[in-house]
Amino acid sequence: QVQFVESGGGLVQPGGSLRLSCATSASTFSTYFMAWYRQAPGKQRERVAMITSGGSTDYAESVKGRFTISRDNAKNMVYLRMNSLESEDTAVYYCNYYPYLANYWGQGTQVTVSS
Repeated sequence: QVQFVESGGGLVQPGGSLRLSCATSASTFSTYFMAWYRQAPGKQRERVAMITSGGSTDYAESVKGRFTISRDNAKNMVYLRMNSLESEDTAVYYCNYYPYLANYWGQGTQVTVSS
């Protein structure tokens, strides 16, 4: 079964940066649209960024200009570069297909933005 394993989260001060990584075992990874999602305490999970199989990207308005999604098909990896982090970015971050498949959520990686 396909797995997604997220890493790279941590505690960062407002204005700081982090780079999240997502490893997947999907054999045909390069053909899929992928996305990063996040879920803050008490809130619904939301899509943060999406990348097509061809490399086109789309972002939630709240992160546009600050976050960058990328992929390395040779390594079966998806990345999320996050700059100018704000306290509102605090959440557990997940990667999944886009649209997501409910059975494929991984453990996620915690991002905490706090001084």
